[in-house]
Amino acid sequence: MRQIKRGASGKYWIRKASVTHYDMRRSMLAIVAVLLNISTLAFADVFTDAMAAYNKGDYATAFRLMQTSAEAGLPMAQYELGYMYAEGQGVAQDLAQAVAWYRKAADQGDAPAQFSLGDMLAKGRGAPLDNTQAASWYRKAADQGHILAQYAIGVMYSAGNGIAQDFASAFFWYHKAAEQGFVPAQRDLGVLYFEGRGVAQSVVQALMWLSVASAGGDTSVIEARDRIAAQMTPAQIAEAQRLAREWKPKLSR
Repeated sequence: MRQIKRGASGKYWIRKASVTHYDMRRSMLAIVAVLLNISTLAFADVFTDAMAAYNKGDYATAFRLMQTSAEAGLPMAQYELGYMYAEGQGVAQDLAQAVAWYRKAADQGDAPAQFSLGDMLAKGRGAPLDNTQAASWYRKAADQGHILAQYAIGVMYSAGNGIAQDFASAFFWYHKAAEQGFVPAQRDLGVLYFEGRGVAQSVVQALMWLSVASAGGDTSVIEARDRIAAQMTPAQIAEAQRLAREWKPKLSR
């Protein structure tokens, strides 16, 4: 079953997860500004203008404004500045600077920054490769409900990479991300159910999650899904299909 390919949906999901967290936290901007003893109105305006410029594709203006907000201590701006350094948007690409700004935001509890810092460390980009520290940062972000971090820490638990191998913990985090609609986690959750690793074996749950992943666009699971279905009774198939039809994503912490 491990022949199922792991799709690469990286940048899209990084931005999607980060934007989701940004939207959820926008109402907290004034509170953050007060805590940092910064003029709330001016602070919010600069960051809002930076995001508006970014969304218009005016990266030079976005970088200038984002840098102002980041240097003032706003963690959301520090994360965005790190992302712009990582992608070379509005500034020459500088992975070391990306790591430095991600770390500033991560130290303040910013979940997207914690995930991104972990990802840079896991890949040795802008800093020496350090899977142990990567796992630590992934876990911090995962605890805040960050989808990609939940999946990433699940992968590390499954492989025993940077952390002791623990299939029960892998299952726990895959399930968290799968419930939020992250297709790779749905696929790997189905695999764990089929193999009975970290959870009691269940072909019904395996087929259900592989079907959900397939419906979400992962064509790599189709062969495995059909092979599992061929081993099941009509009643089991019907139950798995019912569960897949009724499944709906939900936000979790």
